[in-house]
Amino acid sequence: MTLSLNLADTAARNALRSPAPALGRASLIGLTRAEVAEALVAAGIVPERQAKMRAQQLWHWLYVRGVSDFAHMFNISKELRGQLAEHFDIARPEIVEEQISTDGTRKWLFRFPPRGAGRPVEIETVYIPEAGRGTLCISSQVGCTLTCSFCHTGTQKLVRNLTAEEILLQLMTARDRLGDFPDRDTPDGAIVPAEGRKISNIVMMGMGEPLYNFEAVKKALLIASDGDGLSLSKRRITLSTSGVVPEIYRTGEEIGVMLAISLHATNDDLRDMLVPINKKYPLKELIAACRAYPGLSNAKRITFEYVMLKDVNDSLADARELVKLLKGIPAKINLIPFNPWPGNNYQCSDWETIEKFSDYINSAGYASPIRTPRGRDILAACGQLKSESERMKKTDRLALEAMMIAGHGEA
Repeated sequence: MTLSLNLADTAARNALRSPAPALGRASLIGLTRAEVAEALVAAGIVPERQAKMRAQQLWHWLYVRGVSDFAHMFNISKELRGQLAEHFDIARPEIVEEQISTDGTRKWLFRFPPRGAGRPVEIETVYIPEAGRGTLCISSQVGCTLTCSFCHTGTQKLVRNLTAEEILLQLMTARDRLGDFPDRDTPDGAIVPAEGRKISNIVMMGMGEPLYNFEAVKKALLIASDGDGLSLSKRRITLSTSGVVPEIYRTGEEIGVMLAISLHATNDDLRDMLVPINKKYPLKELIAACRAYPGLSNAKRITFEYVMLKDVNDSLADARELVKLLKGIPAKINLIPFNPWPGNNYQCSDWETIEKFSDYINSAGYASPIRTPRGRDILAACGQLKSESERMKKTDRLALEAMMIAGHGEA
């Protein structure tokens, strides 16, 4: 098993590295239009009467054209471009490593500069190309506090929440790398095409619990779905939570994106073990919050994610309880073959068992796709993300490859 691209050599790494943001400059990325206008006035470089117009210009260059250097904003005077560069920053994060799986999945390790008195942080972002769509899996935190027992990410302690800027920059940098922004010589007024994008969908399913970073995630997703900018449909944005019940209703009301629930068990005793947040927000409260999700309908179903763990939660009795638990909720149930990582105590359910589980749920009237594992060879699959500040030892990588070759967790 090989990695198609691993930027270990200095030359390759430098080729991907964006200029580091200068200390003391505020970023314009992640601000609302009104906040951009306020920042321009506060910096003394734009009179108040022009602020709204200039903010709209910058918004177009940042989110439609994908520019990361003020010098390329050609319909803005050279003098103003210089003043913008002096006061503000729009640089991309450093790409420390880019890996490409044998199945085409890409994983990037991004390094963000220090915030305040903190240190630089690293997070992982994954791109999954499929027929007719391309999905970007975005992180919301550095590390995670939830310690779900089957999840590799949960073994990395929480360092901090990501800012709205850092959440958006994952999308924008991925679009850079995939050539998903218009060419620079596209005429003014260019729009991002609704079809043919390499990134058509985003999922908040990377590192961290998005609803423990609600305000930054909300701000980033509202900018990502703004029709005059990145212009992703809210129907193509999915936020996945392990069950932070108080914020679930707010997600539907204030963000309006699709909801996914990291479920994995049909009773509190087992879910307490697999997803410890269940001790705080047990299944009864979680399912009630799902039933009350704003806009819930057959056209806007909740996705319930269910990792298939051999001899743990994969029996037909579990399938029957799952159908009973979700009765009456417009839902899709994603069955996720467990993705192995060194040091875990679980095995993936046998493929025959997964198919029988899926068949039962389908016969009960629920769509129950079996998620095809993607990017396992580069630890990019569901539950495998962990920033390389917690870098995997070579012996652990070899152990993982041995597990995959032997067929452990094979789907």
